[in-house]
Amino acid sequence: MPTTTPGHPADAHRPDHDPSGPLALPEGVATAAQVARAAEHDGKVADYIAPLAEVDPSRFALVASELDGTEHLDGDVDEAFAIQSVSKVYSLVLALQAADAGSGVEEELWCRVGREPSGDPFNSLVQLEHEHGIPRNPMINAGALVLDDVLLDPLDDPVAATCELLSELCGEEIGLDERILRAEQSTSHRNRSLAPLMADFGNLRNDVEAVLDSYIGACAISMSSRQLARAPRFLANGGVDPSTGRRVLAAPLARRVAAVMLTCGTYDAAGEFAFSVGLPCKSGVAGSIVALAPDRLVVCAWSPPLDAAGNSVAARIALHELAERCGLSVF
Repeated sequence: MPTTTPGHPADAHRPDHDPSGPLALPEGVATAAQVARAAEHDGKVADYIAPLAEVDPSRFALVASELDGTEHLDGDVDEAFAIQSVSKVYSLVLALQAADAGSGVEEELWCRVGREPSGDPFNSLVQLEHEHGIPRNPMINAGALVLDDVLLDPLDDPVAATCELLSELCGEEIGLDERILRAEQSTSHRNRSLAPLMADFGNLRNDVEAVLDSYIGACAISMSSRQLARAPRFLANGGVDPSTGRRVLAAPLARRVAAVMLTCGTYDAAGEFAFSVGLPCKSGVAGSIVALAPDRLVVCAWSPPLDAAGNSVAARIALHELAERCGLSVF
């Protein structure tokens, strides 16, 4: 895989940006997709399980979903794939819901997982050992395992609850990719080391295998780019699902999720994403990246080839281009 280089992530692929003013979203999506496609052969498709390695690396999608339901589309927007680590956002949402309804978010959640960027690979054992079983943040694997442990107390089936929430938010039934699920169950060796280590430090309280099953199941949830752009619009709308008016999270908690996505959602490239994209993001190793533009819209970009940090090369370029050309940055 190519290494992540400092500075502008798309300089090799983009023309000079027109400084005359922001583009309208339809033009911005089309232009960003055109620029990003020049990088479709950069990076390397994840190959730790066969179903990911077999995905066509030329697949690409870009969706901007406005809060009023208007969608701006380019590419393979309805092709489904495993959302992988994007599921961590929804595990965090469900954990915050449960903690907010219980003894409190600080007492039930933030005492067990931090809120700082890791600066290390998303599956690091060394950092976890050094920090006595307390993961740096909920967006790395160890942190998500803690979320799943939290969810096993109030929920009989956290994976089913996640699919139910996503189905409601998308307006379409969401389920699992059974092939991905089986492949993940037969591997996940690093996660099977992380979980017992945290249990040894007293930071997992349920059966380790039950926690791992929840984690692996959530990673195997299958969605399209169009669905991934629809689902988190409540996070860009103060915690309220704009399609139904239902409050999913209290506004302060929705802001906290967005903050964690900004600082931790793209692993040890989060600083570069904040610099070059300027939006809260969450990536997955199947090649998707979801980005929030608060009070405006959600964007999902998908391209399977990844960089060394585990983030899609072309998806990052697409998000950078769209944010620059349409004036979406939170800064």
